[in-house]
Amino acid sequence: MRRLHHWPLDPASRAARFALAEKGLDVDLEEARPWLRAEPLFRLNPAGGLPVLEDNGATIAEIGPVLEYLEDAYPGQPLMPRGAVERAEVRRLIGWFDVKYNGEVNAYLLHEKLEKRAQSLGAPDPQAIRDGRDHLRWHLDYLAGLLDERDGLAGPRFTLADIIGAAHLSCADYLGDLPFDEFPAVKTWYSRIKCRPAFRGLLADRLPGLPPAKHYDDLDF
Repeated sequence: MRRLHHWPLDPASRAARFALAEKGLDVDLEEARPWLRAEPLFRLNPAGGLPVLEDNGATIAEIGPVLEYLEDAYPGQPLMPRGAVERAEVRRLIGWFDVKYNGEVNAYLLHEKLEKRAQSLGAPDPQAIRDGRDHLRWHLDYLAGLLDERDGLAGPRFTLADIIGAAHLSCADYLGDLPFDEFPAVKTWYSRIKCRPAFRGLLADRLPGLPPAKHYDDLDF
């Protein structure tokens, strides 16, 4: 039995779900709320973070190891390029989203709009939201520069870099914070991602009391 411990609007969890679907792997989803610091999650991952994948008796925690594990254990649908330089670029972009984007965008927008609400931490800070949106525009401009020269974020083909990038951007899109019309190259790339069958599970996500933006699951937005 394969089980993924996740939270629906956690970008890393969404990346794991997306990768599993691209690999054609069935998985039972177990929703977890890491801020509750529940003992069962800490038994699986001493750091208390998501996602955590249980597969064939193994427990793999955190998004980097989960993605690498899926690539190694299920190579039939490769999501990494073959060349060493190209693989390094994919890993660089995974790190970019997990560290830089996470710290400059998610730490503002997701924290203020989602995490505070989920944890009853009070009202969102309007200035923090404005800062997060400014940071998001900077990141979108960077991605647009990459996509002016590439079909995918890391090169000519769909890779784990596109999976991790789309997972992060999809959270901002759920909240209606992506100014796509200002960045047509990113909009075109993301529209292709939304049309992938493996992405449909993410588009079906809904948080109680917090519906997504109207265009969120529209493939022709």
